[in-house]
Amino acid sequence: MKLIFNRSVSVILSAVMLFVSALSLNGCGVKDNSQPMEKATTIAETTQASDEPQQKRKIIIDTDTAGDDASALIIAAKAKNIDILGVTVSAGNVSLDQAVKNALMTLEMAGSDAPVYAGASTTYTGKERETFSVYGKDGMGDQDLIHPTRKAEDKGAVDFIVEAVKANPDEVEIVALGPVTNLALAFDKDPETMKRVKKYWSMGTAGFGPGNATPVAEFNVYHDAEAYKVLVDSGVAITAIGFDMLPEETTFSKEDLDELEKKGGLSEFFAKAFSGLIEFNTETRGLPIADDADGVAMACVLWDDYLKKTQPCHASVMTDDNEAYGQVILYKEGYGYDSQITFDNYNFYVATETDSKIFKEKLIALLDE
Repeated sequence: MKLIFNRSVSVILSAVMLFVSALSLNGCGVKDNSQPMEKATTIAETTQASDEPQQKRKIIIDTDTAGDDASALIIAAKAKNIDILGVTVSAGNVSLDQAVKNALMTLEMAGSDAPVYAGASTTYTGKERETFSVYGKDGMGDQDLIHPTRKAEDKGAVDFIVEAVKANPDEVEIVALGPVTNLALAFDKDPETMKRVKKYWSMGTAGFGPGNATPVAEFNVYHDAEAYKVLVDSGVAITAIGFDMLPEETTFSKEDLDELEKKGGLSEFFAKAFSGLIEFNTETRGLPIADDADGVAMACVLWDDYLKKTQPCHASVMTDDNEAYGQVILYKEGYGYDSQITFDNYNFYVATETDSKIFKEKLIALLDE
């Protein structure tokens, strides 16, 4: 019996050893014998990979520079992971000449030498709609802030946009902070090149809330709805940060601005630029706050995990000369409308959720750098 037992143990041990050997060669049966096993990634190797320098995002910022555009430019100028190829300017909040000076001064204050290109001085059709500059006559609080030492480039904004995208196909992101007149004109000039933009971002539309130019229209679209229609109808995908993405926790009170002004430097520049808006909101809406639409939009573009959710929609821009002018009707993908209307594309992505609680603290920290 003992001999039989020992032989049985020997056979069993041999079988186990053969099985273990087969496992080591086969990778638990998952890998084919002809292929080497994949190397397990260690925590140290993961850390080393993440420390490698990443390629900077190529950004063009299109702006009608007033107070909140200045906030967005500051956020971009302080970002470490982007290359601002250029800042293109159009009329909107203020005249083209004033908007160019505002952009140059803001970049200078923020320590950026990004080139600035003057663009459209009128709307896409040439028809102007009367609006009020909520940031003051100069768009920056009328605080005598604007004395840039640089000038705009000789090349026009539209030519620059087309050439920059053509030189970097599928790499350039365009962030539109104002009316999109320059972009519409660029599409007219070279539509195929403009379809090679990596991503379009727009601070535009009322989102799923009320407008600020009219009850249904947001200012940037209202100022030049025909241009916005050109962009939307081109078929390119657009991520829009609407006027409804400005909860109270993203706004600045008069006390906030007073504290920033005391700090001097870039903080003071920011506070004074918003002084006209806080006066306007207090007098006309009973809200003693300064909302930072373009700053929030740039946070969505550049800050990791700030933009949490978007809703795919089909967008239709109203350009008829009536009370609906500038409204953007948003048809949600997957929503069953009674009219049973459907569309071929739902590539207009509307922001619906952000990490808004971090906005002010993070922006104030950037101003203090």
